[in-house]
Amino acid sequence: MVLKTTVCRFSGLRIYPGKGILFVRVDSQQYLFLNKKCKSLYHQRLRPAKLAWTVAYRKQHKKDQVTEIARKKRRTAGKATARSIVGVSLEVINKKRTEKPEVRQASREAALREVKERAKKAKAEKSASQSKGPAKQAAAKVVKGKGR
Repeated sequence: MVLKTTVCRFSGLRIYPGKGILFVRVDSQQYLFLNKKCKSLYHQRLRPAKLAWTVAYRKQHKKDQVTEIARKKRRTAGKATARSIVGVSLEVINKKRTEKPEVRQASREAALREVKERAKKAKAEKSASQSKGPAKQAAAKVVKGKGR
């Protein structure tokens, strides 16, 4: 036969069926205490971590060494190695990584300048082709509303 036990909200010890004191706070939160001693200490606002016989104290002061050993050790994550990407080789990536910020900034500005010039050139070509072509007539403005 398996007994359903609950845990004391103050001491952390098991409460067996038929035992314990239920305290219901004004905000309807339920506290189940093992005995009057636990209930009294809770109402005195004592911290369970400062009382040597509570589970909280034992956990805080590492008294249960058996459970500590049972934990698995975490593996350390392996260091990420640099690898080449589809379009770029490893040497190029390392070269870009080691270059100075001033050089990187200068090459970035040059690339931006080139893109802007290309866009300006395309815009000029577009405006030149529009001026040669037939002029578009303005569409008559359609007004929504009642047909008056």
